[in-house]
Amino acid sequence: RVEVVGVPVCWLHTLCQLQTDPLLCVEVSTKLPILERVQQKLLFLLALFPDGVDGKQARRTNSSTPLGELFDHGLDSWACVYFVVTVYSTFGRGSTGVSVFVLYLLLWVVLFSFILSHWEKYNTGILFLPWGYDISQVTISIVYIVTAIVGVEAWYAPFLFNFLYRDLFTTMIIACALTVTLPMSLYNFYKAYKNNTLKHRSVYEIMLPLVSPVLLFALCTTWIFVSPMDILEVHPRLFYFMVGTAFANISCQLIVCQMSSTRCQPLNWMLLPIALVLFVVVSGFAPSSETLLLYLLTTFLTLAHIHYGVVVVSQLSRHFNIRPFSLKKPTPD
Repeated sequence: RVEVVGVPVCWLHTLCQLQTDPLLCVEVSTKLPILERVQQKLLFLLALFPDGVDGKQARRTNSSTPLGELFDHGLDSWACVYFVVTVYSTFGRGSTGVSVFVLYLLLWVVLFSFILSHWEKYNTGILFLPWGYDISQVTISIVYIVTAIVGVEAWYAPFLFNFLYRDLFTTMIIACALTVTLPMSLYNFYKAYKNNTLKHRSVYEIMLPLVSPVLLFALCTTWIFVSPMDILEVHPRLFYFMVGTAFANISCQLIVCQMSSTRCQPLNWMLLPIALVLFVVVSGFAPSSETLLLYLLTTFLTLAHIHYGVVVVSQLSRHFNIRPFSLKKPTPD
C-alpha cells in the first residue's frame, strides 16, 4: 500500500504552508529562503510519487485487491483538497491571484469531477479515469519546480497579452471538467443505458450518490455567506480542509458501495455535525466562538474519518485474508 506514504507527506507539506502562509497571502511566500521553498515543493513531489506507482506495484506483485482500490481512490479523494489549495498558494490572493471564495469554487469543481467518475462506476460497474488527473499532476509538478527555483515572482507577469497564469490554471480546471470529465462520464453512462447494462434504473437510485456531495456544498456555502466573522477570509486553509475531509468520507463510502454492489446511502452522517455548527452560527448562540467551532468540527471530522478508514481496512483485510501492509498472507492460528 505504497500510496499511504503520500498522505503524511501531504499533511507535512500542508503544515509547512500553514505555518508560513496561513492566509494565502502570496507576499509571505516571496520572503521564504530558496531552501525552504525547495523543501516544500519536494515534499509535494514526493507525495505524488506513491500515487503514480501503486497500481504498477500491485500488478507486478500480483497483489491487486478491492482493498487496494479503496486505498488508492479513497486517499485520492482526500488529496484533492491538498493539490488544489497548495498549487494556488503559489498565486495567493493578491492582484495576480484569486480570492479565497473563487478558490473554494474551484476546489468544488475538482471535487465534483472526482466523484463523477465514481458515480459513473456506481451505475455502470466500470471505472473510467480520464487523463485530466494525470495532466494536472504533471502541470502542478512543473509549476512547483519553477517556483522552487525562481520563486513566485515567475507567475506575476502576464504570459499572453493581459492573460495571467492564474487565469490559465483556472481555465484549465474548468475546461477539463466540462470538456473531458463530464462528457466522458455521461457518454459512458449513455453506453451502459443503450446496452441495458445499467446497475440502477430509477432516476432516484441513479442520482443517489450525488445527494450528499450537493448537500455538503450547500451547507458549507451557506456558512460562508452567513458567517458573522467571514470565516473563509479568516481561516481559508482550515475551512478547505474541513470541506475536503467531509467530502473524502462521502467518497470512501461510495467506493465501498460500488465495490460491494450495495446501495448508496442518501445522507452521509458527517452532514449532521456540519449542519449543527451552521445552526449555531446562524442562530447567534455563540457569536464569538465561530473559530473555535470550526477547529472543533474539523478535528472531529478528521478523527472520525481516520477511524472509519481503520475499521473498513481491518474488516476488508479479514474478509480477503490479507495483511494491509504486507504481501505475506496471515498464518492460521
